[in-house]
Amino acid sequence: MDTIFALATAQGRSGVAIVRISGPFAVQATSRLAGSVPDARGVRQLRDARGELLDQALILRFPNGQSFTGEVVVELHLHGSPAVVHAVLRCLGDMPELRQAEAGEFTRRALENGRLNLAEVEGLADLIDAETESQRKQAVRVFSGALGELADSWRVRLIRAAALLEATIDFADEEVPVDVSPEVNDLLAHVRQEMVREADGVRVAERVRDGFEVAIIGAPNVGKSTLLNRLAGRDVAITSEVAGTTRDVIEVQMDLDGLPVTLLDTAGVRETDDVVEGLGVARALERAERADFRIHLLMAPNDTSAPSGPDDLIVQAKSDLHDGDGMAVSGKTGDGIDQMIARVSGRLQEKVGQIGIAMRERHRVALVGAVGYLDDATAALGQSDMMTDLIAEDLRSAIRAVDSIVGRVDVEHVLDEIFSSFCIGK
Repeated sequence: MDTIFALATAQGRSGVAIVRISGPFAVQATSRLAGSVPDARGVRQLRDARGELLDQALILRFPNGQSFTGEVVVELHLHGSPAVVHAVLRCLGDMPELRQAEAGEFTRRALENGRLNLAEVEGLADLIDAETESQRKQAVRVFSGALGELADSWRVRLIRAAALLEATIDFADEEVPVDVSPEVNDLLAHVRQEMVREADGVRVAERVRDGFEVAIIGAPNVGKSTLLNRLAGRDVAITSEVAGTTRDVIEVQMDLDGLPVTLLDTAGVRETDDVVEGLGVARALERAERADFRIHLLMAPNDTSAPSGPDDLIVQAKSDLHDGDGMAVSGKTGDGIDQMIARVSGRLQEKVGQIGIAMRERHRVALVGAVGYLDDATAALGQSDMMTDLIAEDLRSAIRAVDSIVGRVDVEHVLDEIFSSFCIGK
């Protein structure tokens, strides 16, 4: 493999900047800069080809098989000056044995060298992008290998079931003293139940990663934009007594008790002859329908005219002007805002409780496919003239689907997409 290098920390001025070198010439390249390379760690002066001092750096050396990539890796911990970093990278780039790393190439080598499986790579990508506590916790679980361990558990049990069936094929001409069907059925039932639970939780896991959407809907002048401004803590939407001021969907992202949430301010819902406002109303209804749930902001006390789903929240608007039963808020004074936010957070937390470990659509597709094979195998097991070899093939197909989750088979088409999301140096 080529020896690659890159800045592993963010661009710009910092206390420390780390340059990572990985590959067979990592030690030799560092020796040209530092004169010698410590066995584990040490401080060295770095000099260019003319002997000019570049920096004094802490050097860490990781032997083959004990580094992030699985190769020999050397890290240069520099003073975080952009000029120092640029000078060191220029010197490394002038060495013919080295080349600049591509986006995600260090992590891809970790995958290829067996240091990470594909699910752990996805967890690492999500951990790097995590902005809220829930995103961090979810990513850490996958990065630490929880999904891989679960997939291995499914694989072991499915292999056991397939082995029992194939034993009946291998010894078809001899007496088999034990009927394997009950044990196989039990194994498949438990694995299927776990897979279904994980597949059902993927959509919510995706929302934790990408953000939940909560739409604020209601009639014109009911106070939606004022409420959004109050929640955002700044003026993000124009407020006016003129009906139909909001024509487009306005988004505000916030961290709600550790969950990423995008609040949507939508156009006032009403019948209108204004073509542009009509487009805004149609867009509002469409976007609200796609949201995870909706806050129906109503003016009249006890108004039940707005259609709502089981996850929706009915809130009376302008509580500073109107009395009413149930939940009421005032975007102008802030009255009732904390109670409303607590209700929104509680409903989102209920959804988060459905999350398993699988967290991507790719995982869900693999799980649904595996469940289909298990259903076919289970149905065939109950038949009097069951074709044991066909059932065993269904189980092998289910095992391949499980293997695709952690990258053992059939994942080449997703690798480029995954690693393109990584920064250079990771």
